[in-house]
Amino acid sequence: MDGAIASTTSTTATTSSSVTTAEPTTTEAPATTTPAPPAVEGRPVAAGDPAGLAAQLVEVDAAIHDPGVSPSALAAAAHLQQVALRTLVDNPAWDAEVAERVGPDLARVVAANVGAGRELRQLVRNPKPTLPAWRIVEPAPAAELRGYYEAGEAEFGVPWQYLAGVHLTETRMGRIRGVSTAGALGPMQFIPATWAAFGEGDIESNRDAIRAAARYLASNGGDCRTGAPCDLANALFRYNPTPRYVNAVTAYAEQMRADEAAYPAYHGWQVYYLTTLGDVWLPVGYESTEERPVTESDLV
Repeated sequence: MDGAIASTTSTTATTSSSVTTAEPTTTEAPATTTPAPPAVEGRPVAAGDPAGLAAQLVEVDAAIHDPGVSPSALAAAAHLQQVALRTLVDNPAWDAEVAERVGPDLARVVAANVGAGRELRQLVRNPKPTLPAWRIVEPAPAAELRGYYEAGEAEFGVPWQYLAGVHLTETRMGRIRGVSTAGALGPMQFIPATWAAFGEGDIESNRDAIRAAARYLASNGGDCRTGAPCDLANALFRYNPTPRYVNAVTAYAEQMRADEAAYPAYHGWQVYYLTTLGDVWLPVGYESTEERPVTESDLV
C-alpha cells in the first residue's frame, strides 16, 4: 500500500481528525448567476461561479439525504457532488462565498470535503501527460462492501468507516484495477511483500483485501476494541507515510461516522485522474493496457 491511487486526487476530508458532519441542512442557496453547462455524455459539469456551485451543493445534499431517493438519482447526485467539490478544491477564492450561501451546517461538510481534496491534490505534484494503464469496473454494491468493512471491524477492531475511507482513497471502492507506480495491487493497494505478511486469499478480492487491511491497521495501533485509546493516525501513517493521507482518510471516516448518508454518497464517487491538461473522468468500461497521451478530447 502506498496511496497508490492518490493521483485520482479524491476530494472529501479535512486536515483535522476531529471533523464532524452536521445534520442534513435544509438551507436553500440563491439561484446561480451563471447556469451550469449541461452534462456531457453522463458527466456532470460544475457551475462556473460560487453562487452556482453553492446551489449545486445544496441540491445534491438534499438528494443524498432524501430517504426516498432512487439508486440512479443517488448515483447522479453523488457524482455531481464530487465534481462540484473538485471544482472548489481548485478555486479557494470561492470558499467564503460558497460557505455563506450554503449555510453553516453544510458549510462544515463542504470544508471537510474540500480540505481533503486539497490535501490529496498536494500528493500529485507532477501530473502526468498520460492516462494510466488501468481498467475501471463497477464497484461491488454498497451493502456488500459495508458487510466486509464491518466484518473487519468485528475481527480486528478497526472502525469500519476507516476501512471504507482507505478503500475510497485507494481505488474508489474497487473501481480501479491496475498496478500502482510502487507495484501495489488490488482494491486496497498492497505491496506484495506486505500482502504476504498480512493477507490471505486473493489480493484482488474486496473481501480478502479489506480483511488484510484491517489486520494491518490493527497491528499498527488501529485496534479500538480494548477501551484504551487507539492510534488510528499512526495506523494510517504506516499504511501511507504522509500526514496528508492520514488527514484525508480520517476525515472520510469521520464524515461516515457522523452521517449515515455519507457512505452511500461516497460509494457513488467516480474515478477522476489529474493530468497536465486537467481532470479526466475514467468511467466504467475504461481500459488501457499501457499509458497513452492525454488529449483535449479526453476532458469531455
